Amino acid sequence: MNIKDANLNDFSSSPKKIMQIGEGNFLRAFADYFIQLANESGVINSSVVLVKPTKSKANESFALQDYRYNIFLRGRQDGKVVDDNVTVTCVSGLLRAYDDFDKVIALAKSPELEIIISNTTEAGIAFNKNDSFSAAPDVTYPAKLAVLLYERYKALGKDGKILILPVELIENNGSVLKKCVVDYAFLWNLDEGFIDYINSSCIFCSTLVDRIVTGFPSNNYGALCERLGYEDKLMVASEPYYSWIISADGREAEAKEIFPLDKIFDNIVWCGDVSAYRERKVRILNGAHTASVLAGYLAGYDIVRDMLHDELFRNMINLCLEKEVMPTIDLPFDTLKAFADSVLERFDNPFIDHRLLDISLNSVSKYSARCLGSLKDYIKTNSCLPPILTFALAALIAFYNGEYADGKYLGRRENGDFYEIRDNADVLKSINSAFKTENPVYDILKDKSLWGEDLTEIEGLCDKVNEYYNGINDNGAANQLKKVINDEYAV
Repeated sequence: MNIKDANLNDFSSSPKKIMQIGEGNFLRAFADYFIQLANESGVINSSVVLVKPTKSKANESFALQDYRYNIFLRGRQDGKVVDDNVTVTCVSGLLRAYDDFDKVIALAKSPELEIIISNTTEAGIAFNKNDSFSAAPDVTYPAKLAVLLYERYKALGKDGKILILPVELIENNGSVLKKCVVDYAFLWNLDEGFIDYINSSCIFCSTLVDRIVTGFPSNNYGALCERLGYEDKLMVASEPYYSWIISADGREAEAKEIFPLDKIFDNIVWCGDVSAYRERKVRILNGAHTASVLAGYLAGYDIVRDMLHDELFRNMINLCLEKEVMPTIDLPFDTLKAFADSVLERFDNPFIDHRLLDISLNSVSKYSARCLGSLKDYIKTNSCLPPILTFALAALIAFYNGEYADGKYLGRRENGDFYEIRDNADVLKSINSAFKTENPVYDILKDKSLWGEDLTEIEGLCDKVNEYYNGINDNGAANQLKKVINDEYAV
């Protein structure tokens, strides 16, 4: 049986209030998940029209399945293993920007439309002075959006209020997207009234999203279809955790009336500024990865979940977050603790084998972006070095100790196995050169091209990192980590 023949609670005939630019796995397992459940709860009454923004051919399964599909939620949440599914029936159609642009414009001009959600990759939000109004849709996404909003403005005037929710992973994505649209309005010499329309009737939101979507579960497809009782070639797998932080630049009350999903989803939060939440994600979730995985890999672990089951490394992450990272973030402790607890549950997902070597990619820039701010803020408050974050820097340097062979830069694990160190070519060249000097730790920390600053200027850092680095080489990463924790935290 096909999913289109299944007897399901169908919302595809609901008013077409939402245009979704992007039909990929993430939005289908993220935004459409919330919209489906909000429909089922009676919080909204809306269907979603997908718009494929690229030239590639649309997946035929959408039409063949009447745009229905399942999201499989698999992981840990609130101390329990979750293995559930939500059937999405709120999608009412799929338009292709390059083939159906007249229909996309018609939808943009509809008084029924209230929301535009987009995910066009980080590179998608960019201004190109060579884009022309007449070339649409063969232009950038912001240029396409400018055309759509202009057509809406001409059709509806200031009454055509619209909520715009980009989820592309760039900082202040809504503000950046709005600036691009305004720049196109000036580039194309559009009506002055259009600029006023953008400012008064278009609510551009900056958002921060978080959910691991692993995509089509090819390894379990047959078993999952058997569980459903029908075929579903559009199914997508995701962890149960989610977070959607949204700022409407002071217009949150208006925006929430249009998209009131926070009524039923605790982790959909409207706020005046997403920066503190961005810092929370970067320093806690991403920072915990970067601080732990290189030492974990050197100690013999391959998968995040397995590393977390080692009491030493779990203790490392807990101490790092609670003692060294969370105090540097300007949010209530309870909020930070709940987020940190969810991070540990996510690391322990029994359905995702998250490889440490994959996370190790570009670890130098990751440490700078995710850990260095916490380290420096900790020093300002405590007038001493944070032990775990300092050890993590030593582990990073030990991990990057390698040699070139057959076009690859290879390190050597404690058990003698070789592994590939993957980073920017200039980064690898600089670090490899430093290891040929008498004091590699000093030369690496001093290199501004690696860290954006001279880390040897941080009092005591070079000596302590060098001490930990030598301990890792002499005794192994796990033994040195144990010594650090025993000496500094008396655990």
